[in-house]
Amino acid sequence: MGVELAFPKVVGKQVYGSLYDCDENVLKDTKRLEQIIKEAADVGNMNILDIKSWKIGEGVSVVAIILESHITIHTWPEYKFATVDVYSCGPHTSPLKAFNYIVEKLGAKKYTINEADRSSEF
Repeated sequence: MGVELAFPKVVGKQVYGSLYDCDENVLKDTKRLEQIIKEAADVGNMNILDIKSWKIGEGVSVVAIILESHITIHTWPEYKFATVDVYSCGPHTSPLKAFNYIVEKLGAKKYTINEADRSSEF
């Protein structure tokens, strides 16, 4: 009799954090932020379904709904600060690669990173 391995039915991976000392001009640029999210989804092997953005004062909130879940960027250019959340369901995706890509493109000089396993039990 062999050992049966149990794998989660849903593989959920979330990477999120706060970005400091970012490029102020990028943080204000709605179109550039949308492009960064598109590129990050490609890097993380995710499929974008839709992107919405809102200009809030000088800042921008961008939400991408991906087939696997979502990617968000919220910015405060006056503080050179942004928050990023990349959540995906599926073993084929890499939210960490997508998160790191966004950190690089926003020019963050310092950032925090958190990871959560949001997979089902079995």
